[in-house]
Amino acid sequence: MNMIPVNSSNISKIGYENGTLYVEFKTRSLYAYNNVPIEVYNALMSASSHGKYLASHIKGLYSYQKLY
Repeated sequence: MNMIPVNSSNISKIGYENGTLYVEFKTRSLYAYNNVPIEVYNALMSASSHGKYLASHIKGLYSYQKLY
């Protein structure tokens, strides 16, 4: 899986593979969000604010695990 660096105040990199969205924060913590549709990933990547999109369209809607 390829993690793509993004221009964000709190997110460092974003990746997507087989329905799982990976978000690495600037704190170096990595989260995996499950069963995220590709359309949601694409919208996140094209959002003017990745952090705001994550907060309003992903957090609380998809189950997740903190990987590290």
